[in-house]
Amino acid sequence: MKFKFLAALLALLPGLACAQAPPPPAPAANQAAPAPRPAPPPLPGAIRDADPALWVVRDRDTTIYLFGTIHLLDGRTWFNDEVRTAFNASHELVLEARLPEDPASLQTMIIRYALDPRGPTLSSRLTPAQNATLNRALGTIGVPPGAFDHMEPWFVSLTLSAVLVQQLGLSADNGPETILTRAAQARHLPIGELEGMEFQIRLFDAMPVPLQLAQLTQTLDELDHVREKFEPLLAAWSTGNAAQLAAVTAEEEGESADDRALHRIVFTNRNTAWATWIQRRMARPGIVFIAVGAAHLVGPDSVQSHLRALGIRSARVPHRVAR
Repeated sequence: MKFKFLAALLALLPGLACAQAPPPPAPAANQAAPAPRPAPPPLPGAIRDADPALWVVRDRDTTIYLFGTIHLLDGRTWFNDEVRTAFNASHELVLEARLPEDPASLQTMIIRYALDPRGPTLSSRLTPAQNATLNRALGTIGVPPGAFDHMEPWFVSLTLSAVLVQQLGLSADNGPETILTRAAQARHLPIGELEGMEFQIRLFDAMPVPLQLAQLTQTLDELDHVREKFEPLLAAWSTGNAAQLAAVTAEEEGESADDRALHRIVFTNRNTAWATWIQRRMARPGIVFIAVGAAHLVGPDSVQSHLRALGIRSARVPHRVAR
């Protein structure tokens, strides 16, 4: 899986990670349930202290922190030191999309956008080899062949990718959005959102079908390489190495028309909008803690770059071990 789609997954997963795919049909009476897959070894650093990057934007009476997250995470420690200090000083938490209190409430929304009962079946859009790969992958997660035949390609790509990442020992329960939301609720802080869950789902749903299919076939081609793609990305995030995270992004992006189109949809357009949101928020006093996918805060098309174009400077918050 090239980083471009994996980055899209990381960027858009805070809500979708909590969503549940429509339940697959139960196996027939004479059909054996698939054997559970053995648990993979933990990712490097799973039990260590992580020091992810944090930025800040300030004027005379407003402070806005920018924290880059990985929406699915293992048990590594990260909510301490300068990140915890900045959060504790903040009066408001802002996420890409507020997490639902009841993940099942997303079912109706997911089905509304992802189910396509009248359009061409997914199997008719794929080659025999791709169908075989898809059915093999679905079998490993207990989903019968054809169960997703009336789902749109973007949803199948995300579902496969999310499940494969979760099989590495990462989960939404350990994700920064979940932990920050609980911490904000404990302090009775207001929780805002830059976009909202439905906006993010519609973003994928509105993609041209050829682009959706390109991402699905790319996912199918790289099913066995998720761990090797994720390890350097997670290592860069855990050490706060923004340059390395940007380098991993650049190395894996590719230069096809599909790559460029996906980049505009997932990063350029949204980062521009978020920078404008921050510019407007700077007009009001207060301290705000913003948490968005880490891929949005690195590289030449980052939120900070768009802020700079608006005449707003950001600075990296130095790492300090809290005593």
